[in-house]
This record gives sequence, structure tokens and C-alpha cells, in this order.
Amino acid sequence: MSAIPVADRWYRSERLGDGVRLIFEHHLSPDVFCNIWFIEGRDRNLIFDTGTGMRPLKQELAFLSEKPVICVAGHSHFDHMGGNWEFDDRWGHAAEAEIIAAPTPGNTLALDYIEPRHLSALPYAGFTCEGYSLKPAPLTRMVDDGDVVDLGDRVFTVLHVPGHSPGSIALFEEATGLLLSSDCLYDGHLLDELFHSNIPDYLESMERLKELPVRTVRPGHYASFGKDRLIELADDYIAGRRKPGCPND
Repeated sequence: MSAIPVADRWYRSERLGDGVRLIFEHHLSPDVFCNIWFIEGRDRNLIFDTGTGMRPLKQELAFLSEKPVICVAGHSHFDHMGGNWEFDDRWGHAAEAEIIAAPTPGNTLALDYIEPRHLSALPYAGFTCEGYSLKPAPLTRMVDDGDVVDLGDRVFTVLHVPGHSPGSIALFEEATGLLLSSDCLYDGHLLDELFHSNIPDYLESMERLKELPVRTVRPGHYASFGKDRLIELADDYIAGRRKPGCPND
């Protein structure tokens, strides 16, 4: 990997309005980097999913240190919780707490995705895919369905939406119709054949998402979308049309 340059900046941040920022690792391919969602609140801020942790978030993004931050893990896969260790207040579901506390390339799926072809630059000199590892970041609070994340002037409700993984959670802000979905739903092929996926659970989660009064979905991967597209995607999955190889794009 010596021919690949070292990145000057690893993260990009975009303001999307209504106190929402999208952060992503732009030297990783879209199939690997996750959407890191940052929500500004009056008393504290929220970061939902934290990327691969290949490079520290706070060293590039000063706004992450301006106010106390609640870090919520949508689930335990490597591309969503690699930066959790940087935050003191770490929330997630008990079903995946053991993985988050003791992550390995195997139990976080990193073995399947961290390859040179997915990088356009290195996070630091000497980085190798074989040497990639995640730092333990035990949860400081276990959350479950119906719990709330209170930012002072904004309140998100925790939704337990298993299927992709047993501890998958989404956050829903009823006042604005904003859904942070992580990997329970995005506009792409949905993965339900992982070592801890459960298809019956996924089907139930899809039915539940369809009933929410959603206006905007901020997913774990790819572009955001609205309620109509949410219903289309959920219906496609229920009908078996969101599998790799299916003509659903």
C-alpha cells in the first residue's frame, strides 16, 4: 500500500440544515464508509455512529468538542462504532454491548471489508489493512426501545429495530419527523445474512418503520430520502427485492 498517499484531511463535514451535519470518511469507498450524523442541541450534542476509527474525529472536527456529546451506536459493525472511544458518554443496545467492549476484526465484520481497493488514501503513514483494529469502548449506558436522548431542546426516541444485527437501533425525533436509521434501512442492498442477522426480526422492523410519521430518513449509508421512499424500500425488502443481485436500483 506504499503507493497510496497519506490523506491530509480524512473527514468531510456538510451542514444539511435544522442543526444536522453529515460527516463521512471521504477516502473510503461508499460501500465502506458510513454516514456519521451529528445533531446540534441546546444543552448537548448527539453523534450517531462514528465511522471506522481509522483516524480520530476530534483532531479534525473542532465542533465535536464545543459541547458535551452523547455518542449513540446504531450497532456494533466496524464502520459504525470505530470512533466511539473518543467520547465519554457512549450509549447502545445491550445485545451488542459485548462486541463494542471487545471488538475484533471478526466480530465487527472488518475482515470482510477492510481491503486496499476501498481506500483512495491512507489515514496515516504506515497504515495497513492487516493491522487495522478497533479500540474497546464499553457502553456507559444501555438503551432499549422507548428510551429517549434529550439534547435540551430536541428529543429523540430509541427504536429497537433488530434484523441486520440483534442490537440495531434507530433514533426518531417526532417533532420534526427525522429518523436516523443506521443500517436498519438505507437505499441499497440490505444485509440480512451476517453472522448475527435475523430475517424474521428484520421483517417485523420493516413493518414498524412503515408506520412511523417520518419526513426525512438519514440512513447509515448512501443518500437521504423521505417517507414515500421508506415505504418503497421496506416493501421491497418484505417482498424479497433488496438482496444482492436483485434489480432494485
